[in-house]
Amino acid sequence: MQQNPHYQLFVDGTWTEGANGQVLTSQNPATGEAWASFACAAPEDVDRAITAARRSLNDPAWRDLTQTERGKLLFRLAELIEQNAKRLGEIETKDSGKLLAETASQTAYVGDYYRYYAGLADKIEGAVLPIDKPNLHVFTRREPIGVVVAIVPWNAQMFLTATKLGPALAAGCSVVLKASEIAPAPMLEFARLVEEAGFPPGVVSVITGDAENCAIPLTRHPDVDRIAFTGGPETARHVVRNSAENFAVTTLELGGKSPILVFDDANLDGAANGLIAGNFGASGQSCVAGSRGLIHRPILEALAARIEEKMKDVTVGDPLNAATHIGPLCTNAQIANIKTVLAKSSDQGARIRFGGAPLDRPGNFMAPTLIECASPETETMKVEMFGPVMSLLPFDTEEEAIALANDTPFGLGSGVFTENVARAHRVSSRLKAGICWINTYRAVSPIAPFGGYNQSGYGREAGIEAIQDYTRTKTVWLNTSDQPMSNPFVMR
Repeated sequence: MQQNPHYQLFVDGTWTEGANGQVLTSQNPATGEAWASFACAAPEDVDRAITAARRSLNDPAWRDLTQTERGKLLFRLAELIEQNAKRLGEIETKDSGKLLAETASQTAYVGDYYRYYAGLADKIEGAVLPIDKPNLHVFTRREPIGVVVAIVPWNAQMFLTATKLGPALAAGCSVVLKASEIAPAPMLEFARLVEEAGFPPGVVSVITGDAENCAIPLTRHPDVDRIAFTGGPETARHVVRNSAENFAVTTLELGGKSPILVFDDANLDGAANGLIAGNFGASGQSCVAGSRGLIHRPILEALAARIEEKMKDVTVGDPLNAATHIGPLCTNAQIANIKTVLAKSSDQGARIRFGGAPLDRPGNFMAPTLIECASPETETMKVEMFGPVMSLLPFDTEEEAIALANDTPFGLGSGVFTENVARAHRVSSRLKAGICWINTYRAVSPIAPFGGYNQSGYGREAGIEAIQDYTRTKTVWLNTSDQPMSNPFVMR
């Protein structure tokens, strides 16, 4: 890969600069130095991408493909992703600071998502209806919903793209993918694989840019039929308002403030590892980060001490180094936010047991931090940190634990650690979250639906049901009688 590469937009099967000439620079979070530049879309580019997507829906090259043939294109894309996983991982690591060990393996696993939806492409079925009227054959068919706008953040972009692009293409839609203007390079490299896989021009465009010139024109565009958005609640509110202009079907995955409940009968090593995975995996930059550790009071001290011992062996450093456990945060603004939240939490009576400060080195490095909170109102228990900060709070009873877990406007992930199977079922059924992991954390699969409750959004990604969200139902009525249609003024 060349030094300081420049990335263009991929629109209607061609590579192009933005119409307004805007170019942004991407900085390597591990060094703070610029490493790449990329073109940004202007409203004209957005319109061209959506127009191409609309045209491709009626282009025989895409419209007339059988569902099985669409599936074969997705199988080919899956192969290309797996073949290029290490290269894409290196680019993502340079751009976002995520560990290469995670970006490369996650990218390789993403191939399974495309393969899963490739297999579902020719299993989108309608039904024959047992209609209550004679001489009428009535059936339904599921048709592509149309032009899809898929908006993904920088923190898990290959995964979050797959959960949108896979079912959309399997259903026969066309997609304009908007990568985050923070660390978009992997998505623009991914566009080359889409091109190589053989998707017709216009079926997939990949662009990036700021809100005014790119995101707002995209989500307001009159030719958009569906919006699939992953990001923060404030941005989501703008997306929903914009979709009132085109009535696009919209799904939202908005992150959260996920609880992990640890009961006194839990395996402490397993619970400690679950809390570490939930808080320090992806350097804490995960929408399902289990950043509210709710611990049964009798085991709080023993569990906290065990976590501290494990944290001593955590290596913070170069994300390209296989020995590193936590890399830099993507932006310096995250460091500033964490410092502010930790300071306020300390003023509220919380005790920082480990870490608590940025590391004195170039780059956006934050020490893994363990903080014991005085109350559920402590700032670290309320605010999505998006960094390696673990908050612990004691509870005394099962009822109290459930109440604390549900005391949040969010509801994406949750975790329960207990050896009591009855308790595991009982508690998980009462947690207001779209996902509940029991004696594990952060596991995902293309087979399992992913999504949240409340301000964590609505709609589901992955799983069989997701592909239905990229189709519309058409009902077809066929008169089977040899006789002409009866009196039109008599409804039957």
